[in-house]
Parts: sequence; structure tokens; C-alpha cells
Amino acid sequence: MSQQEHDLIVIGAGPGGYVAAIRAAQLGMNVACIEKESALGGTCLRVGCIPSKALLDSSERFASARQELKAHGIKTARVQLDLKALLKRKDQVVGTLTQGVGGLFKKNRITRYTGHGRLAGGGKVVVEDGKKKRELRAKHILIATGSKPSELKGVELRKNLIGSSTEALGYSSVPRHLVVIGAGYIGLELGSVWSRLGSKVTVLEYLDRILPGMDDELAADASKLFAAQGLEFNLETRVTAAKVKGRKCVVECDGRKPIPCDRVLVAAGRTPNTDGLGLKEAGIELDDRGRIPVDESFATRAKGVFAVGDVIEGPMLAHKAAEEGVACVEGIAGRKPRINYDAIPGVVYTHPEIAAVGRTEEQLKEAGVEYRKGKFPFKANGRALAMGQSDGWVKILADASTDRVLGVHILGMHAGDLINEAAMAIAFGASSEDIALTCHAHPTLPEAFREAALAVDKRALHI
Repeated sequence: MSQQEHDLIVIGAGPGGYVAAIRAAQLGMNVACIEKESALGGTCLRVGCIPSKALLDSSERFASARQELKAHGIKTARVQLDLKALLKRKDQVVGTLTQGVGGLFKKNRITRYTGHGRLAGGGKVVVEDGKKKRELRAKHILIATGSKPSELKGVELRKNLIGSSTEALGYSSVPRHLVVIGAGYIGLELGSVWSRLGSKVTVLEYLDRILPGMDDELAADASKLFAAQGLEFNLETRVTAAKVKGRKCVVECDGRKPIPCDRVLVAAGRTPNTDGLGLKEAGIELDDRGRIPVDESFATRAKGVFAVGDVIEGPMLAHKAAEEGVACVEGIAGRKPRINYDAIPGVVYTHPEIAAVGRTEEQLKEAGVEYRKGKFPFKANGRALAMGQSDGWVKILADASTDRVLGVHILGMHAGDLINEAAMAIAFGASSEDIALTCHAHPTLPEAFREAALAVDKRALHI
């Protein structure tokens, strides 16, 4: 078995892994990255964030052409869907970006190994690719293997009919009736895609609300908008089984009649992907949720072994993983990086978009933190009205005594872009007054952010 030595070995080429590998190479390390898939980029780039956003954009244009252009004085002939072309565009976007990561590896002289990486103790990693085995050595090893879809008891996965988001990114035809299990980010985004393309979409959620963990008011108002778009929500619904009967699927739930449908999307969360990594043999015990415990420098209990991203505690977000990957290797290089987890935003790319950063009202109340709230609707924003996209609002939560911004929640057009101003405000410890005193260009959507800041002090100008 051949052996190769490196300064750092990264297991996993998703956002956490490949970004860490690039930064480590920039810092002068001899870096290797192990990835079992032929394409780089991990779940996010290949079968997650990027392809889903491509489908969301295409499906939104389709829905707009059918439903919204008339209001703008644009008449169209009968709008038709070419699903094959739509999916081809999605694949082209993914291909461009995976090739781009490969180019960055070459530029930064990162050695890429194809196969499954497994810890072998003493700074060694074994890479298995079919029957081939190769042993690598490094002083530092970083685990960035991401996550995989969670499975539900009683749900029989049949990739063609009952599957995860991976399958839902490439249905060969538009399902007449799609049942989505889970009303989180993934379920709402892909449910929206297929609803726009013509499916009847029924969303089943175990809890009494959609978007678990997000601000209650945000989730409640978003639920109303999605329902108006045609999504059907069955909340407080426990799925007990999903089976294929003939060419159809049947979903069984406690206290409800069985739901017949054409396809089932299981979007009930994700689980850390730690299978076959040799963690137990290396002395690394997982926590009660299957995550790898790490310290503030992302070090595990095994000497020289680190972990970042979805395999450790925290929200399963690509940008969070990338931040941790950079911080980890900078720490290895002797620097003193710091991540402000309060300033990491989350975005749901539905229509309208939903975005948040910092703490929710519920979290502040539970912690006993006194706060003031400023809220401003997009229906009073000139740019939103001109765009014909006036649903939603911006909400700012500020400390009652210091006025420091503690949380920002946005429901509306381009919320995913607007939230970055809020993340920067929190990162720099800004007050709502700092935002209110900053001149914003007119007419723009970010003016709603400033008006919400003014509203904290009850002096919004346009409501």
C-alpha cells in the first residue's frame, strides 16, 4: 500500500472541506483533500443548495410568466414548460461550479484523492476506492464530511417514488400530487418548486408550525403566504408510514386518513455523515445526536484530528461550515480566528424569501432579555411596490438598554440579500440608531431595513 505525506488532510470536499483546503494552501501548507464523489463541492454544490436554487429561479420565472406579467402590461402566448431543458440548465450550473472548485484545487496545488477516507490512527488516513487502498500521513486531519438526509421509521425509501431532496431535484415529470414530509428549509423550497411547475403539494409537519427554530411571527406570516400560493399544510401530523402500492404512494399518519399521492419527498432534517470514518477506533465518541464533539479550536479528542460543519454542533449551513473550515486551519497555522455565531444568517429561498440573523423574540424572552422591536412593511416601500413584490416586512430586535441589534428577521423579496447588512450590523455591534442614521439609497428595498431601525425608536417616516 503506497504512502504519501502532507501537512493537512481534509476528508470531504463540501463547503467546509474545500474552503478549508484552499485557505490552508494559501497559508503555505501541503494539503490533500479526500472526496468519494467524482465531482467536488459536496452535497451543497452537487445535490443541495446550488441545484435547488437553480430550480427555484427557473420555476419562479415560469410562475411569473403565467401569473404576474399581465399586471406589468406584458401579454404572452400560452406559456409551456420544458422540464427537460429546465433540469439541463440546473445540471449545467452545477457542472460549472464543480469544475470551478477543481480549478481552484489546481491553482492552489491541493492534492485530490478519490475514495472514502478513514482514520487509521497515528496521523494516518486510509483512502479506499473500490479495491484500491492508499495510506496517507499528516500531522493534522480535518473531518468535513457534511450530512445526509434523515430517515423516518416506517418510510420505505424507493428512489423513484419515495426519496430525499436528491431525487426531488430531478423528477422526470411533474408529479400530479407531491407529499412533502417536513416543513423546514428543504421541504418548503422544493415543495415550492414543484407547486409552481404544476403539482398539488401537501406538506406534513410534526410540529404545530412551519420553519422550526425561526421566529414565530416570521413563520406564521410566511405560512399564510405559502397557503395562498397553493401549498397545503397539515400541521401536528405524525407520519407513521409511507409505502408504494402499484404505481402510487400512500402516506399514513396518526389520526388522519391515508394520503394517496404520486411522489413523496422526505425532508425531515439531516443527520451528520460520520459512517465508516473510524471514529470509535480513534477514540472519538459521538454525542447523543450523532455529532462529533470539538473544542473552541475545532479539535476532537483524538490528537491532531479536527472537525467542522454539519458533523459538529450548530446549524447545518454551508456558509457556517466554510467559516469554521477557515477558522480551523488558521488556528492550526498559529493565528487566532474568531467566529461570531450570532452573526451567521439563515435563508429560505422561497417566494417571498425568508431570512434571519441573531436571536428570535422567543429566544430573547426565554433568556429574560429586555428588548425593543421595530417593524416595517414592504407595502410601504416604493421599490417593492414598483416591483409588484410588496408582501412581507423587516423586523429589528434591539437591546432595551444598549440599543445593540440582537436579531433581524425579514420576510420579502430578496430577503437573502438584505440579511447581509443585518449580519454586518450584528458583527460590528451596531445599534438600531446606527442603522437609522445611515443614509440608504432611494428607491431601494434596503430602505425598509432603515425604516425598521427607525421604528425601534417609534419614529419610522413612512408608516
